Amino acid sequence: MRSVRGRRQIRSAGLAVLVLVLVAAGVYGEGNPPVTHIRIATGSQTAVYYAFGRALGQLVDENLPDAEAEVLVTAASGENVRLVENRGAEIGFTQADILVTGSAPPDPRVRALARVYEDLLHLVVPTDSPIRTLADLKGKRVATGAAGSGTEITVGRLLEVAGLPDAIQAQRWGLDDSAAALRDGRIDAFFFSGGLPVQAIEDLNNSVGIRIVDLGEWVEPMRKAHSTVYVRREVNDSVYDLPAVSTLAVPNFLVVPTEMPDDVAYELTKLLMERHEALARAHPAGERFDVRSAIGTMPVPLHPGAARYFRSVKP
Repeated sequence: MRSVRGRRQIRSAGLAVLVLVLVAAGVYGEGNPPVTHIRIATGSQTAVYYAFGRALGQLVDENLPDAEAEVLVTAASGENVRLVENRGAEIGFTQADILVTGSAPPDPRVRALARVYEDLLHLVVPTDSPIRTLADLKGKRVATGAAGSGTEITVGRLLEVAGLPDAIQAQRWGLDDSAAALRDGRIDAFFFSGGLPVQAIEDLNNSVGIRIVDLGEWVEPMRKAHSTVYVRREVNDSVYDLPAVSTLAVPNFLVVPTEMPDDVAYELTKLLMERHEALARAHPAGERFDVRSAIGTMPVPLHPGAARYFRSVKP
């Protein structure tokens, strides 16, 4: 399977019953041309969304005859949600905090198929950097995430809570550009929110040496200011062969349009759950993906088709 930037389609295989549903109803319901392809909005090619998206696309290849699968390389969460909302993708990976903050209700145009894993926020600096805390970023050149990414949203909120939104020289760069810039000395630090381990960060540590700054003290302030979807998690020393740190984490959801036909959402959820070992093969973060964790998508409701699947397998 090839990944694509933009909206070119790639042909792949799919399950006959799902294709019949798609052809009969169209992915977006009555009055629209039949749609037999499934566009999966992911993220950077060196991060987890892309690895999982490729794995999911391959599942479609192997199990859904005559369907089409397309893996979109995107700026991740924010862009993915917009694509799903605006019919530019049938499935999108997103951080939960993109969809909800504080007491505001979730966007009614989007529903969840499953919770897949947690993203942990990394603040990465060179080994010999004087930056030891978030406050030490003042005046520094910092990449805060690609425009439209979950990293950018989370970091923007964190800097606001810490009183630093205008105190840094911010660059809106994604993971790959950020890692290259840190390696070349063009920035002093970068943020990235991703599942453990993040390959680009691991590669950077192996090539030039890095540290990850502890952000654990900011978890409660973020929960109070924005949402209880934020939790405290540890980046153990075994992940990158670096000293352990605490940081901010947020769950990731697989989301679809609310108007997706129930049978389509059911079949996709069934495929995802019954072949979930493919996600574990794609990235270690997938090893923690199971039925008990997958249903934990609140405050974003499950799509009715996904809920029907989970009810059918409830122990």
